[in-house]
Amino acid sequence: MSQPSALSDLRKHGLAENGGQLPGGDTLRNLTPMGLKAAARELGRPVGEMGDPARGVGRTGALHPMTVNEAVLAQLRPKPVLAQLTGEPADVRAAAQAAVDAPARLATIASYATEVALPATGTWSNPGRGGAQADIVITAPEDGVPLLFVEIDNCFESAQVLAAKIDKYMRFCQRKVKDVDGKERPMWRTRWWVPDGRHGEQPHPPLLLVFNRIGPRNPNTVIAQLAELTERNWKGTEYDGGFHMYDGKLPIVVTGVKCRHCAIKEMSLLSQCQVRRWAL
Repeated sequence: MSQPSALSDLRKHGLAENGGQLPGGDTLRNLTPMGLKAAARELGRPVGEMGDPARGVGRTGALHPMTVNEAVLAQLRPKPVLAQLTGEPADVRAAAQAAVDAPARLATIASYATEVALPATGTWSNPGRGGAQADIVITAPEDGVPLLFVEIDNCFESAQVLAAKIDKYMRFCQRKVKDVDGKERPMWRTRWWVPDGRHGEQPHPPLLLVFNRIGPRNPNTVIAQLAELTERNWKGTEYDGGFHMYDGKLPIVVTGVKCRHCAIKEMSLLSQCQVRRWAL
């Protein structure tokens, strides 16, 4: 079956839908909730780990979900087979060689979920209002990153809007529920495993905020404003001796994406160094 025929068949059965136009004129297709369930069966994964359909794809021209895809690829860093590129132009072979020489990937595709609801009210399957929706959730304890939330911004949103999103992450992280053993725990710990904090600290899972400079806002200006607006969420308490404690705080790492290769360099550095340090 050809690709267009396959897509038509998926749409016919309500498994896929058109998700907007890309800047180059191509059409983005995304899975419907029913399609996500079918994909979960094929991959052998729980439906709850598949995430939700991308938000506002048709309204934004698919810019946001495509940046999310780029962020995932930047971490996975698939390695091309150089022997299959002997007839390609020099610039293509050079880009392929750079990908081969890049640092090892972070986890596997099974470690990534997109559009994951983080409910401040309601349940995992039926989240209420006031919670966050992570663009990407990475669970890779084998690579030193047990749990990482990723939020993507294409530089269209103000610092105030982003600060409100971070507040939603905090509300979710602070929420406690009764676990299966009857004990009260942070809700996120009922779904994901992370090691205990050092020296009695219990920081929340880290948030990686990725700026992709497409929109009109200057990310450097937004970051400075955002740091001030969200200080109560991330700033630790200083003690005698010059050390800080971050109990109940949200570690926030900020990076930027200028192009595919910049994303590979910058995001791999942040995720494998700064975020890993939190996990030790």
